[in-house]
Amino acid sequence: MQMHRHGGFTLIEVLVALFVLAVGVAGAGAAQLAAQRTRQHAALTSEAAQLAASLAARMQANPSVSTLPAGANPYIGFDYAAGGAEPPADGVPCFGAGGCDAVGLAAFDLHETRLAVHGRFPGGRIAVCRDGAPWDGAGQRYRWECSDDPHAPVAIKIGWHGSADGPAFVAMVAR
Repeated sequence: MQMHRHGGFTLIEVLVALFVLAVGVAGAGAAQLAAQRTRQHAALTSEAAQLAASLAARMQANPSVSTLPAGANPYIGFDYAAGGAEPPADGVPCFGAGGCDAVGLAAFDLHETRLAVHGRFPGGRIAVCRDGAPWDGAGQRYRWECSDDPHAPVAIKIGWHGSADGPAFVAMVAR
C-alpha cells in the first residue's frame, strides 16, 4: 500500500504566523497613534503662532499703551492659565458704539486672547513679558520665567497640556 503525504502547515507554523501578524498590527497601531499626536501638536503649534501674531498686531495697533513701561503696560506681564472649565468672564465691548480708549482696547485685546487660549488649547497658558533669552539650553525647551530686562524684546509664550513643562511656542516681538 502506498502512503500519500499531504503538504500543509503544522499548528506551530500557524501560531508563529499569527504572532508575526499580531506584532505587525500592534506596530501599525503604535505608528498611527504617534502620527496622530504629532499632527495634533503641529496643529496646536500653528494655532499658537496665529494667536501670537494676532496679539502682537493688536499690541502694535495700540501704540499709546504698548510703549508704556512694564508696570503701566497692561500687555507686559499678562499671564493667563486656562485651568477651569468656565471661559473667562465677559470683557469690555469695543465694537461699534461701545468704543474704547487705549487702555480699554488693551483690556479688550487681552480678554479676546484669554477666550482664544481657553477655547483652543487644552489646559492652555499664555504669558507676555520682556525676555531676551527664553530658551533653556540645559533643559532643551522654552521656559516660562522671564528676564524682565527693559531692553529685551517682548516675548509671547504659549503652552498647553502635553507640551512638556515649558511653553511650546514663543514669539518674539521686536521693540
